[in-house]
Amino acid sequence: MERAMLWFKCAAQRDPVRPVLKQPAVLGWEAKQRHVDLMIERPFRGEELLRRMKGWFTVDVNKAIDLIQQHGKLKVLDGYDLVVETRSQSELEVLSKKLTEAFGQEAWLEPIAKTLLT
Repeated sequence: MERAMLWFKCAAQRDPVRPVLKQPAVLGWEAKQRHVDLMIERPFRGEELLRRMKGWFTVDVNKAIDLIQQHGKLKVLDGYDLVVETRSQSELEVLSKKLTEAFGQEAWLEPIAKTLLT
């Protein structure tokens, strides 16, 4: 399995940025006739996190998700980093090429060294 950081150009500042999960979503309930104290903290999944970034990058995040899903998957690693996982190095290289073809220098992958993953 290969992993890579997913980078984009920021729509506002035009500098490289990547999505990270700063804190989990807090879900709760409201009732009409009683008070509900129950809350659940749940981190976003990879695709969910990237979809919420729509408009913050210079690329169409839905198109990026579609391309990534053809060759791998999005995952939030250690509850913070959004990464792309592929089965092999060759899949990662193909995906990187497809992202470049689709978005030019607006989106790219940065492979994570295996030594950083252990």
